[in-house]
Amino acid sequence: MALILVVDDERSMREFLEIFLARKGHEVQVAQDGREATRILEDSEFDLVITDLKMPGIGGMEVLDSTHRRWPDTEVIVMTAFSTTETAVEAMKKGAHDYIAKPFKINEVEVVIDKALQKRTLVRSNQRLRQEVHRRFSFESLVGASPRMKEVYDTIRQIADTRTNVLLLGESGTGKEMVARALHYNSSRSGGPFVVINCGAIPDTLMESELFGHVKGAFTGAVVEKKGLFEVADSGTLFLDEIGELSLHLQVKLLRALQERKIKRVGGMKETDIDVRLVAATNKDLEEEVRKGTFRDDLYFRINVIQVNLPPLRERTGDIPLLAAFFLERYNEELGKRIRGLTQETLDLLGRYDYPGNVRELENVIQRAVAFEQSDWVTPSSLPPRVRGSEATPPPHNQAPSIPERDFSLDSYVEDLERTYLVSALSQTGGNVTDAAKKLGISFRSMRYKMSKYGIRKEGF
Repeated sequence: MALILVVDDERSMREFLEIFLARKGHEVQVAQDGREATRILEDSEFDLVITDLKMPGIGGMEVLDSTHRRWPDTEVIVMTAFSTTETAVEAMKKGAHDYIAKPFKINEVEVVIDKALQKRTLVRSNQRLRQEVHRRFSFESLVGASPRMKEVYDTIRQIADTRTNVLLLGESGTGKEMVARALHYNSSRSGGPFVVINCGAIPDTLMESELFGHVKGAFTGAVVEKKGLFEVADSGTLFLDEIGELSLHLQVKLLRALQERKIKRVGGMKETDIDVRLVAATNKDLEEEVRKGTFRDDLYFRINVIQVNLPPLRERTGDIPLLAAFFLERYNEELGKRIRGLTQETLDLLGRYDYPGNVRELENVIQRAVAFEQSDWVTPSSLPPRVRGSEATPPPHNQAPSIPERDFSLDSYVEDLERTYLVSALSQTGGNVTDAAKKLGISFRSMRYKMSKYGIRKEGF
């Protein structure tokens, strides 16, 4: 159901449209002229305004202007018996959704109205989505009260609305992408795109095309022209995760793009201006990489204008109860649960665990607990064995394992142990699936299958 305002100085037309729209299930209000319509629009927002163009005093063009001045997202359809190309063009230029000439066929009007309301619904859905994105990535959504995290929050608040390049340092899972999104959505660039690429997840032979695009025929397989991510992120933010994985060849090209604020597609001759803020992240020690000659010092200084260090979770254990409560609320909503909280014993176990996967691992632990828990409170039995304690560590081959007296599942234990090794291998290889598979002594295909099975994404490592 939509709220629609009908404006026409002909009583018969007002009554006809009112009856027709009411039968379609809409709520309808009418105005007998433009003056009455503008008065109504001062106080009330409508989904759609249908207005006659030629009326004594204030005409349809003025109603159109008044509507969009007060309610920019309200759709407007203008109609008139004096149809001319000039008035149609003028109405559309002023923002009218469509133009109807009298006399009209009712089925044609119905199509025009339906399309206008569909557009209105889409606009409102996009608004809600933007509001949800801003809420989720507002500074308030960054959970933590430890001194280390307060220092991080203070820094990113100060630098959010600048175009300065930022380098985020921290172990995998510490929330580097979350901070990058907060920087973007709390800046004047928030209306532009936020584009993410994991530099360690794409082969070097394809990375140049991903970043800068290519022209048709630039190489085998380049059958169409393609925009690079620098162009896609224009007027917004480009987040280069694991920038330490870039080859020296690509580091040179990235440095030039940042210095000149221009890019050239692979195989192309034309340079394109770019307006992009760069946020980079890595779990490597880039200063050490510079000393070893695997990372260019000039690029390091270019991206390291402002450095933000994200502490591992084991160094801010006081934030674990806050984060656990935050994730509990999220997964209560997602999984349709009404779990009230975590028992003190559960919190004690969470506080003693080391979290090699950092905040991301804690989130996975809470998600699993919410899924398994059958009571009103998260109990230790819903935690993975590795978090519950000693049974998470496999015994030596010559020692018989100790099996807990209750709440033990061999399948769950094996799955948790397998998942822990997968996460650890991916963390050590920066998300490189091929190298992680080699570390674990399994095939690439088996690695991909197991990642899919446990819902592990290579992004963010």
